[in-house]
Amino acid sequence: MTAGKRLSFGIKTVPQHTTYEDMLRVWQEADSIPSIEHAWLFDHFMPLGKDFTGPCLEGWTLLAAYAAVTKRVRLGLMVTGNTYRHPAVLANMAATVDIISGGRLDFGIGAGWNEREHSSYGIPLYSTGERIRRLGEACEIIKRMWTETTPSYEGKYHQIKDAYCEPKPIQKPHPPFVIGGAGEKLTLRIVAQYASIWNFVGGDAEVFQQKSAVLDNHCASIGRDPQTIQRSIQVLVYPEDLEETRNQVRSYAQAGATHLILSLRAPYPEGIVHRLDEEIIKPLRAEFEA
Repeated sequence: MTAGKRLSFGIKTVPQHTTYEDMLRVWQEADSIPSIEHAWLFDHFMPLGKDFTGPCLEGWTLLAAYAAVTKRVRLGLMVTGNTYRHPAVLANMAATVDIISGGRLDFGIGAGWNEREHSSYGIPLYSTGERIRRLGEACEIIKRMWTETTPSYEGKYHQIKDAYCEPKPIQKPHPPFVIGGAGEKLTLRIVAQYASIWNFVGGDAEVFQQKSAVLDNHCASIGRDPQTIQRSIQVLVYPEDLEETRNQVRSYAQAGATHLILSLRAPYPEGIVHRLDEEIIKPLRAEFEA
């Protein structure tokens, strides 16, 4: 039960079948509402779902643009596909966005999974186990590039030597890692080692609670306090039935989630973020933070 614990709410706009301007309107609305603490995009090159032929804006360039025109909300990609970019390149990209935002980046990353994008773009899609091991190496490389002057690393999949990343991110020691995934043997071990926020995907509140317990055990095995990792979920918003959305969020909060992302799909109704504040966030905070 999360009663008595502080809840952190954010929004996510999925940059498919929509426009830069429509999402910007939502982000600027969110930036004006103090109860919205974070805002997210995804990292895909083609729309998800049945119609993969429509418009889909690229995540990191879009995030940089929104970092420049917002002032308060923390921001990130939920989550970056590690297979799409070399980790040394990604470290420089993310450092730049942290600087543009004035130190508001939450660095979301995951192993990658979308078969269509990989095959269409000629990007290797490795086995599940290899993708997760590559994710672990990427986290280590990125962390070193953000915290060391001339980092070097010799991994199985990636190697760097005197890999300068200047200027460094504003946030010290580095932007928080947000790692998405739920694999118990490998992914959650990487979460325990690197993440400040773990984003759960792939199940209901009961499954979330089970996976969260596994993460606690991984933390214990390396001597880390599991309370130092926020537990994050994403819930799809149904604008025509915000009560149903609120009930879904409540179930995860009761299971221990405190980092709560309300995911919006286009078209975005006028004033939707204000409605989320009034009909979801305020009631749940009154319920759980009393």
